[in-house]
Formats: sequence, structure tokens, C-alpha cells
Amino acid sequence: MKRHFSFQRSLLLATVVSATLLCGCSTPQIQDYAKETPALELRDYFNGTLDAYGIFTDRSGKVVKRFTVLMNCSWTGDAGVLDEAFTYSDGTTQRRIWRLTRHANGHYTGQADDVVGRAEGQQSGNAFNWAYTLALPVDGRVIEVQFDDWMYLMNDKVMLNKASMRKWGVGLGEVTISFFKR
Repeated sequence: MKRHFSFQRSLLLATVVSATLLCGCSTPQIQDYAKETPALELRDYFNGTLDAYGIFTDRSGKVVKRFTVLMNCSWTGDAGVLDEAFTYSDGTTQRRIWRLTRHANGHYTGQADDVVGRAEGQQSGNAFNWAYTLALPVDGRVIEVQFDDWMYLMNDKVMLNKASMRKWGVGLGEVTISFFKR
């Protein structure tokens, strides 16, 4: 009986480890969207004035902050500026100015005053994946939070954005945004 119980425990452990490994390998890759349409061209979509509406949810899924963003965007060749003016549901405001550079094969880099180092991204099909570390003010202090940011072009006017936030590999929450091009 003891041997049977040990076998069951070993089988359960092997199943859990296998499932964990499979889940870890199943994250989306930018190439998964290569054939998706409409094709996204960041220089076309993020050019002119856009309105955005978003929420921040904590790790339990509770909405803890809502916000709107007015974006004024422009490009000169492969250099872009995305000037974002945030207004939060608590009445506070924030401004972030992204300076983007387009490189070969759909690769982009970006910088902003509250981004630590350089953001790295790639576009494929209708999607754009962007990774960066943001210096985020929280309760009177600043913490560095890693973002895994995914954008999906729905049509020539609408883009959806979902970003996960992590600190030391631990999920903190998600940001969901709808962009509307004027």
C-alpha cells in the first residue's frame, strides 16, 4: 500500500512539473501574428492625434485605476515622438514622451524619461510586442516594474493593448488600453 501511495505521489509531481513546463513554453511569440491583418505599421497608426482609455487591474483582477490618454504623435523618417498626456480617475495627471526609432525587420527601440534603459519591441502582422522597465511612482516612492506590452491593430482606427507588469518576476497586475485614432 505504501509503495502504491508513493507511486501516485510521484505521478502527481511529474504531472504538475510537466504542466508547469508546458505553460512556460506556451507564451505567445511575435511571429505567431505574421499573417494577421490588418498589417500594423507603427509610423502610420501612431501619427496624428489619438485618444486612449485604460484601466489598471491588480493581480486579483480588481480595477484599481482608470485613465484616459491624449496622444499627439509624429514621425520624421524612422524617428517618432509619442507625446502622451494621462488623466487618472483620481484627478492626477502625468505626461510621458516616447522617442521611438524604427530599425530593420520590424524592430523598434524607445526611450522616455521614466523608462529605465531602452525599450525593445518588434512588429509582425497586426501585432506589436514591447518590453521595458518603467520607474513607477507608488505611495511616495519609485519602484522599477517590468512591462510585457502587446498591441493588436483591429482596424485603421482601433488598437487594443494589454500589458502585464512584474517586479522580480512576480505578477503585479495588468494594464488594458483601447486606442482610437482620430
